[in-house]
Amino acid sequence: MTDHKVPVTVLGGGSFGTTLANLLASNGVPATLWLRNEEQASEMRDQGENTRYLPGIKLDPRLTITTDMAAALSAAELVFLAIPSGAFRSVLQQIGPGLSGKGLISTTKGIEQPGFLMMSQIVEQEVPEARVAVLSGPNLAREIAAGALTATVVASDDAALSAQVQEVLGCNSLRVYASQDRYGVELGGALKNVYAIISGMAAAMGVGENTKSMLITRALAEMTRFAVHMGANPLTFLGLAGVGDLIVTCTSPMSRNYQVGHALGKGLTLEESVARLGQVAEGVNTLKVLRQKSLEEGVYMPLVAGLHAIIFEQQPLADVIGRLMSAEQKHDVEFSAFMACTPLTKEQK
Repeated sequence: MTDHKVPVTVLGGGSFGTTLANLLASNGVPATLWLRNEEQASEMRDQGENTRYLPGIKLDPRLTITTDMAAALSAAELVFLAIPSGAFRSVLQQIGPGLSGKGLISTTKGIEQPGFLMMSQIVEQEVPEARVAVLSGPNLAREIAAGALTATVVASDDAALSAQVQEVLGCNSLRVYASQDRYGVELGGALKNVYAIISGMAAAMGVGENTKSMLITRALAEMTRFAVHMGANPLTFLGLAGVGDLIVTCTSPMSRNYQVGHALGKGLTLEESVARLGQVAEGVNTLKVLRQKSLEEGVYMPLVAGLHAIIFEQQPLADVIGRLMSAEQKHDVEFSAFMACTPLTKEQK
């Protein structure tokens, strides 16, 4: 670690983008937050907080807030992308030349169709000269913003880039761990949102603690099964970007996807549930994409199939639960043989 902090820009003024930018500024990093809306930017500068997405959290006065994309990117060595998945590619297409050679860290958790592409794969397509990493983990924005203790994972093939991210983000309240399984970390971050919707529905229905535990555990098995089929390392899902992120997203009312599920469980329509949230819940779109891909790949995903049947096929909840509980009882842990014969690396020990 050195005393020199590289200049960093965060693109996206939602709750997580604001949280990251504020944390960076608080760490003494020359930090800039870019957002599209000048009215919102002006209000944030005047009031010292993001009243829409992060009310009550005071922004560090050292944080630069701007809507000038060229100015935001010109000096930055690292750029965190906190842009909703639906706008992710279009933004990169607009600003790609200004990102060449920089370290780009995606925090967006979604999957693009066609192609079943992770956000970092879109970065590689649109900014081929960039250095690429992803950030994921049990990272509820409000808790990080309030200084609650947590940890995150930066995943990249570029060890030097991971080290830079660890240096600018790491502090007394946030530990930053490194991984080389970028695809697995990113896939875990996208998939867990689907299961958070299921957990929110279950909570609204008043299920017992055993049921909640079963759902989370079987969700972990299901998402790991799919990810390994797609080429990820199963060990990744025992870490922060797998079970860590899954637990917090499936149990916290602060999780956007949990909130959508909870509203659905209370009888609201999908449109009403999303409208009530007022923010993007990536899990809804991910559910459609994941259901289609699991069918194409022949991967057994009963929870995904069940949620899809309830939300998009208008099947009665009781029928779906009945099918889930009467399905064949298979293995509990499917990758125990793999894990038993895979020696731990020095970093994993």
